[in-house]
Amino acid sequence: MTASNSTPVRVTVLDTWEEITLTVPASTPIADLKRAALAQSRVRRPAADYVMKYNGAELYEAGNTLGQAGVPANGALIVLRRRRAPVR
Repeated sequence: MTASNSTPVRVTVLDTWEEITLTVPASTPIADLKRAALAQSRVRRPAADYVMKYNGAELYEAGNTLGQAGVPANGALIVLRRRRAPVR
């Protein structure tokens, strides 16, 4: 991986409110990016319990890459639970 084909992205994991900067190729599957962000945030729940969003819209993981989703360099992504916990 060279710097010319890599894209820096910012991923905020809402469980920890931690922003992680990752530099990955545009060909990186969205599911792999989500797993990497969760692992760096030390989240122990399964990645399937979370969704990744960009500009408020869910990024569908089934074979989609960052490039296909149109995420630009330094794009801000959010990882949050698929089903929110009820507030009591």
